[in-house]
Amino acid sequence: MKIGITGTGSYLPEIITKNDDFLNHRFLATDGSEFEHSNSTIIEKFKAITGIEERRYAKPELKTSDLGFLAAEKAIEDAGIDKEDLDYIIFAHNFGDVTHGKIQGDTLPSLATRVKHLLKIKNTSCVAYDMLFGCPGWIEGVIQAKAFIQSGMAKKCLVIGGETLSRVIDPHDRDSMIYSDGAGACIIEADSDSGEIIRHASQTHANGEAYYLYFDRTYDQEGCSDTRYIKMDGRKIYEFACTHVPQAMADCLNDSGIEIDEVKKIFIHQANEKMDEAIIKRFYKIYGKEAPTKVMPMIIQEMGNNSVATVPILFDRIRKGKVENHGVQKGDVVIFASVGAGMNINAIVYRY
Repeated sequence: MKIGITGTGSYLPEIITKNDDFLNHRFLATDGSEFEHSNSTIIEKFKAITGIEERRYAKPELKTSDLGFLAAEKAIEDAGIDKEDLDYIIFAHNFGDVTHGKIQGDTLPSLATRVKHLLKIKNTSCVAYDMLFGCPGWIEGVIQAKAFIQSGMAKKCLVIGGETLSRVIDPHDRDSMIYSDGAGACIIEADSDSGEIIRHASQTHANGEAYYLYFDRTYDQEGCSDTRYIKMDGRKIYEFACTHVPQAMADCLNDSGIEIDEVKKIFIHQANEKMDEAIIKRFYKIYGKEAPTKVMPMIIQEMGNNSVATVPILFDRIRKGKVENHGVQKGDVVIFASVGAGMNINAIVYRY
């Protein structure tokens, strides 16, 4: 039984925030002190490392569940299925619905339930639940959907990855420039004419690595001590990802029986351009090879890092010819891979 992706959809918010929009921000060090460098220098170094030139923020009236709904509508239409035939809706996110201007995340009801409500699905046997797995959440949702179908528990699943990280960032933290908003979705089915999930693998590293990403107070020591924002130890994450992700991808590929030279594209979490380049370089080094040009499409330049949404948005845009000089053809072998809070890693070897 071939289980694969039969439809995709994505939603990129309309508010574009460029790097220059941060020139007047008051960035502070972790101890609350001022930086000796100007914001223009900070931003220049930031772009050189991350590759990010601009990012997307959601309109105030839209929440994460709304973005997920808009992406889901497109995926359902693309797959040409009846929404009432869905057996599962899996929504991967990290912070729930955060209302613009508020500080509290809302997960009651679940975001998957909210999407089912917005889609107006009447079928009560369509089960909706949320996935909390850090940035690799969408890929993990796809893995679970595949398992449901393979076991006979489902025939069609909707998997969504969405986030509004712009609402959980400390404006005084330089890392706030990384994060963005967006959503991507796909339909998973058993369909002989669609692609095929050949192999998958997942890991959780929590023996000392669990709090590389965490919630903590603002760097502005005069700010509200009760408010928490997304924080990360960037250096440790970089070292962790470069050490563990290449081997995890190689293990998954080796178990699939597919040769490295058959891999046409790697859809990796759009977290940091330099980090992703290092991961791919080390992945190919395992096989004694140089990474092919154009094997790793990147859209982080225009999108920023919207966590669980990066991989499904990237895949959807490439499927639909929206990324210059990149595409996929029927029969191509591709790899999906991600790393994030947990610390979690996962990968899928997929034949398109």
